[in-house]
Amino acid sequence: MTPLKLLALDEEDLAVVSSHLQDAVVRVGDMAYLPSQKRFAAVLNRFDWESAVGEKAQDYRRRRTALRFDRVLSAKHKDLRPNAPDRVLSLLAIHFEVGDAPSGRVTLAFSGDVTVQLEVECLEVELRDLGPAWPTRNKPEHPGDDAVPDSAAASGDAGASGA
Repeated sequence: MTPLKLLALDEEDLAVVSSHLQDAVVRVGDMAYLPSQKRFAAVLNRFDWESAVGEKAQDYRRRRTALRFDRVLSAKHKDLRPNAPDRVLSLLAIHFEVGDAPSGRVTLAFSGDVTVQLEVECLEVELRDLGPAWPTRNKPEHPGDDAVPDSAAASGDAGASGA
């Protein structure tokens, strides 16, 4: 498996980065805002969704991955608890709200209603795998993963269980 190296310079690029980082885990102490460099950086363990093709645990892997945002003007957080550097957070998604283009606000949304908001001059993001993948026994799950799609339920394709 080839290590990822992605650059994001617009919202579409950022959506790709976000999808690769869905369910990545990060320690609070592995995130830093460096105002003098106008940079926010994090080192995460991302779940490799590309290799998780089946339901077999041998297909599940994680990779150590660096995430860097440049041209960051400020950083704020909600419920992050910086005084708990060993606290582990799960990244749900990364979003961008355009301000006075090309500037705007990047939001990193974590489970537990934790967020990091970055005011940026423009989008300039890099995701880079740092080393080899390692096996993990657990595949992240999301509420509704096993749910029947609304269209199938409405058409009766959900199947009968004799209830």
